[in-house]
Amino acid sequence: MNHETESFEPEPEGPSKSEVKREMLALQKLGERLVALSPKRWEEFSFGPQMMEALRESRRIKSHNAMRRHYRRLGKLLRNEDAELVRNLFQRMDDEHFQDTRRFHRLEQWRERLLADGDEALQALLEQCPGADRQRLRQMIRDGRREREQERPPVVQRRLFRYLRELEL
Repeated sequence: MNHETESFEPEPEGPSKSEVKREMLALQKLGERLVALSPKRWEEFSFGPQMMEALRESRRIKSHNAMRRHYRRLGKLLRNEDAELVRNLFQRMDDEHFQDTRRFHRLEQWRERLLADGDEALQALLEQCPGADRQRLRQMIRDGRREREQERPPVVQRRLFRYLRELEL
């Protein structure tokens, strides 16, 4: 066999099988996340009628295996949709969730600080939120501490948290 006369076929251009498979799995994951959303949120994505029908159909599926097959179908349908738009909207939702979680933790820290440090923490809070009701906060702090000492359910502590949330810290 002469190597000089042998001609090699150039490799076809385009994505490899592995890349195609990774993309399909990513689209299936997007489909799973879409199914987990409420139908009202689906409207934000501006999907075509076929995709919307498939999403509505997902609400009727009860079998685990049928749902796995349905995720594959959603992945195929997503190829015809703007998958980048879907990813961007999910990124925005994830960012919003992250911000909500951070705010929740910040409010919890303020509540704990108020209950632990009392007047010192209250003064710091009032500097940040001058419109806050000092009298109401003092009463909630006092009642919240008593609640903890007596090991009662945290009714007042929850009320304090809700008030802090209203202050929009």
